[in-house]
Amino acid sequence: MARRIGLGRGLDALLDNNDEEAPAAVQTPPASDETAKHPKKSASHSAPVAHNAPPHGTVQLPVDKLLPNPGQPRKNFDETELRELADSIKTYGIIQPVIAADTGDGSYIIIAGERRTRAARLAGLEEIPAIIREYTDQKRMEISLIENIQRSGLNPMEEAAAYKNLMDFSGLSQDELASRVGKNRSTVANALRLLKLPIEIQKSVEEGKISSGHARALLSVSNSKAREKLYRELLKGDLSVREAEKRAAAADKPAREQTAAKSKNGKNYPPEIDAMLEKFIGRLGTKVTIDGDMNKGRIQIEYYSMEDLERLYEIIG
Repeated sequence: MARRIGLGRGLDALLDNNDEEAPAAVQTPPASDETAKHPKKSASHSAPVAHNAPPHGTVQLPVDKLLPNPGQPRKNFDETELRELADSIKTYGIIQPVIAADTGDGSYIIIAGERRTRAARLAGLEEIPAIIREYTDQKRMEISLIENIQRSGLNPMEEAAAYKNLMDFSGLSQDELASRVGKNRSTVANALRLLKLPIEIQKSVEEGKISSGHARALLSVSNSKAREKLYRELLKGDLSVREAEKRAAAADKPAREQTAAKSKNGKNYPPEIDAMLEKFIGRLGTKVTIDGDMNKGRIQIEYYSMEDLERLYEIIG
């Protein structure tokens, strides 16, 4: 059996099992009599016979017929990296075929491999190897997302937006999405939380001016003015994530103290329970009440939106 070109475990889970039979070698159309008489003529001038190839085989497709996937989560492609890849392609060619879907009008949508396709154009290739597949819109989005995640090709905001788009489009829960893309649920939840940041801060994360860890520290500050002040400090680049978290906790202390005062509702707790209540409120950042004594009782934790509930789940879970 021919060696299969691996696409990574996450992509394997989405691709058909029959791909195990896919030949590794790139298939080109049979040579015509004219080509046989003139062997110096490039095969790139022959039209690809994509639909005559085995359904799971590799064919040559014209680069100018390959179109970007509308569901592609990656929006920014580093020009320097593209040129480096183009130089590699000039020397070694395309090692791993792209995956594309036939649109029916002579063009193909790139499902996986847009970066390779862009680099191939820079390298001056007219054709590149491709595997043609038929996928639903949802599966196209999943494959594009997973390919980029496996190659660390997305910045944190692109990844967050891709998660949200896929959830909105397919109706997947966070648990289901995490399972599909091979991530922990907390990873997906933390990524989605970044979308709650003001646009200016999201842009800074996207451009790498602050990290996603710094951004999550900002999310914990409920007071907008205090958050803006800490954000300006982070832009200077002098604070580690741990230091940012400490600053965020200090900046939000007045809000937590106010919440603590409201939580007591005039009740006189024993000192031990009172101290524990303060810890609960400080840790959870929401209204907490304790109904009971030193022996037994009930703890009530309040939330004010689905997002707030998700946040509490991540803290407790």
